[in-house]
Amino acid sequence: MIPKDPVMLLSFVNLKLRDFYGSLDALCEDMDIDRQEIAEKLASIDYHYDEEKNQFV
Repeated sequence: MIPKDPVMLLSFVNLKLRDFYGSLDALCEDMDIDRQEIAEKLASIDYHYDEEKNQFV
C-alpha cells in the first residue's frame, strides 16, 4: 500500500528509488503501481520525475 497524501507519497517514492530501484519503471513494475497515477499525484504538488537523478524533484 502506498501513501495517498502527495507529500508522504513523495517521501516514500524517493526513498524507494534511492535505496532499492534504479528507475521509476522498475519500482512500478515490482510494486504493481500505476506510473501515471504516481506522476499525476506528485505533479499536483509540482514534483516531476527526473530520470537522470532517479527521483522526483
